[in-house]
Amino acid sequence: MIDNCGVSPSPGTPETAPKARDGARVVLADDDVLLREGIASLLDRSGFEVVGQAGNGTELLALVRSVHPELTIVDIRMPPTQATEGLRAARMIRDESPGTAIIVLSVHVEVDEAIELVAAGDSVGYLLKSRVTHVAEFIETVERITAGASVVDPSLVQELVRARRRRDPLDVLSPREREVLALMAEGASNGCIARRIFVSESTVEEYVRSILTKLDLPESDERRRVLALLRFLDAR
Repeated sequence: MIDNCGVSPSPGTPETAPKARDGARVVLADDDVLLREGIASLLDRSGFEVVGQAGNGTELLALVRSVHPELTIVDIRMPPTQATEGLRAARMIRDESPGTAIIVLSVHVEVDEAIELVAAGDSVGYLLKSRVTHVAEFIETVERITAGASVVDPSLVQELVRARRRRDPLDVLSPREREVLALMAEGASNGCIARRIFVSESTVEEYVRSILTKLDLPESDERRRVLALLRFLDAR
């Protein structure tokens, strides 16, 4: 379940829940017309303005260059090769229009692509298409990403942890710190973590400081925190 309380602030920072401004313009790209139309309808009903749709990367880039949307939602695999055309288009959009928020949708967890996406900057998200069916959570996540947050699908975190079972780099952490780390990587704020594990927010702040100290991770920029957590979990 995607936590809808925001990306973790630095310890001691008041918790805020970023919201996208009303009427944010969106361009959608997916060769599955039914899914694309369904997402467009959902966004329209939720206060977004869908200003264009595309079925491949070339059409997507032309649309973005023409209408300059606040948000682009793109399937990771599109024609002609059904490889990573969507991701390549997302890279070009980020280079040409760094202020445009980007959400990449995927059917499966693809670790390397997700890490590369988060590395691209703020206002980025990597979500599984199955999340779209959780309507309220999906819209809340879209709003947060449009407003500047970086979000990765919780399934990615679980996949990374499972993939590292045999050579666990998290042995330095206590079981509770592992739990907090997983929630941090999902994008949960300190306040949300506190509610999820039934402790005070000050206790969570202590866990966060301990985790960052033990793993030698940066504590400043929130995007770098998410990226650092992902890179650590994906370390070989």
